[in-house]
Amino acid sequence: MLVDTHCHLGDAAFAADRAATLARAASAGVAHVIVVGESPEAAAAALALADAHPMLSATAGIHPHIAGRWDAGAALWLEQQLGDARVVAAGEMGLDYHYDHAPRDRQRSAFEAQLALAARAGKPAVIHAREADDDVAAILENQPEAVAILHSFSSGERLLAAGLALGHYVSFSGMVTFRNWRQDDAIRRTPRDRLLAETDSPYLAPVPHRGKRNEPAFVLEVVRRLGEVLGLPVEEVARITTENAVRVFGPRIGSRE
Repeated sequence: MLVDTHCHLGDAAFAADRAATLARAASAGVAHVIVVGESPEAAAAALALADAHPMLSATAGIHPHIAGRWDAGAALWLEQQLGDARVVAAGEMGLDYHYDHAPRDRQRSAFEAQLALAARAGKPAVIHAREADDDVAAILENQPEAVAILHSFSSGERLLAAGLALGHYVSFSGMVTFRNWRQDDAIRRTPRDRLLAETDSPYLAPVPHRGKRNEPAFVLEVVRRLGEVLGLPVEEVARITTENAVRVFGPRIGSRE
């Protein structure tokens, strides 16, 4: 049993074959997929998919790229979303200083506010961090009651150390299979009970699917690579990452009903 803890299944890249994509995932052993709603529009699509397919759950949040949209109305929207059982996490949220599509001060305020709402709702927060490790770590440290998932981890020592010290989860994507991946030590340092696997579909397709659209079935390649680094069989890593997904996202993840 596998869980893809981060997938943009509502993306237009899946419009032509979404049902077939889910069938391939199930054939690969994927029991559950978390569909990320990084905007109100994406969250609505994720919820519609979760209604139609029992193997799917949704998240809801405001991505740092659109942090300029964060206001009192967005806060009320997110609070309501987090009260929905189909929404298993807030996010993705965080900071992105690479593209700077939103002013950095707006990114920080939106991130802090969403993290507080997630903690209040008792749901984890899915964190996007790009070229902003120090500020992401500082905000996480300021809200130790929150539970975070460091999504598609490829950050540096500052954020890894902060995340591990706070007991957060670390999720690895297809990047762990890339030739330029140099962070096997981050995989080894992540406690077994905090390790997660994801695809970030349709992005970051793992080897041997590089150059193709990524999809949830390919989470098997991520788990396989984690096993190589940890010296564990793929079945054991699948068990570990699935148990962790159920623990952090809730029992809905462990059921097809």
